[in-house]
Amino acid sequence: ILIMKLLSYDLDRCKGLEMDAVAVNEEGIPYFFKGDHLYKGFHGLAELSNESFAELDDHHHLGHVDAAFHMHFEDNPDDHDRMFFFLDNKVFSFYKHKLEAGYPKDISEVFPGIPNDLDAAVECPHPECANDSVIFFKGDEIYHYDLKSKAVEEKEFKSMPNCTSAFRFMEHYYCFHGHMFSKFDPKTGEVHGKYPKEARDYFMRCSKFSPDSDHVERERCSRVHLDAITSDNAGNIYAFRGHHYLRKDDNDTLTSDTIENDFKELHSEVDAAFSYENHLYLIKNNNLYVYRVGEPHIHLDGYPKPVTEELGIEGPIDAAFVCEDHHIAHIIKGNQMHDVELKVTPRKAGNERPIGPFKRVDTAMCGPGGVKVIIGNHFYHFDSTKLLSTARSLPEQHKVSLELFGCDH
Repeated sequence: ILIMKLLSYDLDRCKGLEMDAVAVNEEGIPYFFKGDHLYKGFHGLAELSNESFAELDDHHHLGHVDAAFHMHFEDNPDDHDRMFFFLDNKVFSFYKHKLEAGYPKDISEVFPGIPNDLDAAVECPHPECANDSVIFFKGDEIYHYDLKSKAVEEKEFKSMPNCTSAFRFMEHYYCFHGHMFSKFDPKTGEVHGKYPKEARDYFMRCSKFSPDSDHVERERCSRVHLDAITSDNAGNIYAFRGHHYLRKDDNDTLTSDTIENDFKELHSEVDAAFSYENHLYLIKNNNLYVYRVGEPHIHLDGYPKPVTEELGIEGPIDAAFVCEDHHIAHIIKGNQMHDVELKVTPRKAGNERPIGPFKRVDTAMCGPGGVKVIIGNHFYHFDSTKLLSTARSLPEQHKVSLELFGCDH
């Protein structure tokens, strides 16, 4: 166990590691591969890849993964929604962490015309590419593979560096080279904007970032999900992620700092947040912290207090929000929502009900326009809490970074 912990420590992705491969699983969670280890999601320690994909070791000594991607090909149900891994001259197909029958196979058998010993691969569904395709990278050689016709078109991406790994996320395409990345057009390879950028600033939740990191730019454009979000009576939005938070005032001005600087009693890692009567209620583990809104935020005497004592419900809590002119805190745990009347003492959670069509949420907030439920990098808008709890299908999906914080890349 000690040896494993030391290995995981040595593979600290916040130190700026070069990843061997990146792919999302069936639930859209990114898997980052380094040597014989992988990282699931945007934070957490490395674990051995063969703990999740045992057959990789059974059929092939797993020193590393060359490339990986998540297949999008609805015309072929046998391949659609599978994760494909490339090791030397072999390809593995997994569905829900189970190796598909007949695999591993030679790359040339499954993807004729594609070379062995790849550097990277990424899926490119229609209409983002002309047809459902996979883009393969080997050195400066780029191969567009048409999944239906099996035709291979070699391309030249002049403005893009050689990719050590690549992946598609939120309909954008990213080429990783070392511990940097560039966003590219999958059809032309063109790179627009100020790239390359530090991967750990946007795809990893770290307590410290690169020395040149622009804190506001990083926090508003990060692909890492928010831990908590709320807005106060003046219309200021507070978004918490890991050790940092982003504030957007009523003039749409953005500022960012560490949680420890402005909410030193919390230090980091906020579970849920809501605003009520000019105070911020921040929940961490089983404790409730209360701050008076202002500059600086003043921590009230006597806090933190147990969540069970203050809200009449046991932690951990996934999300919480209070709607304007109401005195009810809506508390979300798992797939259930509870109401806490804040004017009553002692407070008690009641009216337990499902949170509509969601199995879980990352955070939620309420404002003049209604409720926003945030999962990963997207949010869903509901005109009221009643519509949220009675919804049977998902409404339109919105991008958090773009529509809440104005990040268009």
